[in-house]
Amino acid sequence: MNKSQRPVVVSFSGHDPSGGAGIQADIETIISHHCHAASIITCLTEQNTKNVVEIVPQKPEHIIRQAKTLLNDMPVHAFKIGLMGNADIAQAIADIVRRYPLIPVILDPILAAGGGTNLANEDLIYSMRELLLPLTTILTPNCQEARRLTGLEDVGACGLKLLDWGCEYVLITGADEATESVENRLFHLEHQQNYTWARLPANYHGSGCTLAASIAALFALGVEPLQAINDAQEYAWHSLQAGYRTGAGQLNPNRFFWRDE
Repeated sequence: MNKSQRPVVVSFSGHDPSGGAGIQADIETIISHHCHAASIITCLTEQNTKNVVEIVPQKPEHIIRQAKTLLNDMPVHAFKIGLMGNADIAQAIADIVRRYPLIPVILDPILAAGGGTNLANEDLIYSMRELLLPLTTILTPNCQEARRLTGLEDVGACGLKLLDWGCEYVLITGADEATESVENRLFHLEHQQNYTWARLPANYHGSGCTLAASIAALFALGVEPLQAINDAQEYAWHSLQAGYRTGAGQLNPNRFFWRDE
C-alpha cells in the first residue's frame, strides 16, 4: 500500500445526534488509527448523552444498495457492525458480508443503550445468532449482552457458547459488572485470557463502539488478532480516561487523546 492510501474500514451503525456513539464514534476511532472510515447508517436515532429515546431503522434494500456501490469501488480491509435496529437489517448486513469471506468482521452486539433503553427485540437477537455470529471474527459484548444472547448466566459459559455458534474470538467486557476493577475476558478455541483495567470514575457514551472500531482499524492495519485485541482495549481505556463532558449525562470518550499528549 503506497503512502497515498489508507486501509478502509466500513462501519454499519446508527447515527447518534449527540456525537458520542454510533457512526460518529466509529469514524473518530478509525481516523484516529490512520485508517479511512466508510460508513453506512443503519438507523437514525433520537438520543442525547443520557439515553436513547427512539430508533428509526432504515430500509434494508437501501443499505444493500449503498454497500454494493461502495464495495464495487474500493478495497475494504475490515467490517465493523454496531446498532442494527431490527432483524431485516441484520439479514441485509449478513447478506453483504457473506460475499466477502476474507474481510474480518468485528461485531459489537448493541442490545441496550447505556441509559437502559432496549434496542433489540427477540427477532433481532435470533438473527444475530443465526446469521451474523457464524460470520464474525471478533464479537465484543458486555456481560449483560453476552447473557442475553445466550440465555446463560455464567460469563465463562456464555463465551464458550458464543464460540460454538461460530465466532472466532469473543471478548466479553466487564465494565457493567459490580467489580472493583474492569475484568474483560477473551475466548478463542481452547484459549482464554483475562484482562484487568482500572475502573474509571465516570460513565461514558460510546465506549463499546470505540473498542470495537479500534479492533476493526487495527485488523485493517494488519495487526495480529491477539495484539489488536490488547491494543484496542488500551486505546479505549485511554480514550475514556481523557473523556470530556458535553451534556448532562455520560461523558464522551476523547478518541484523539494522543494529540493532547
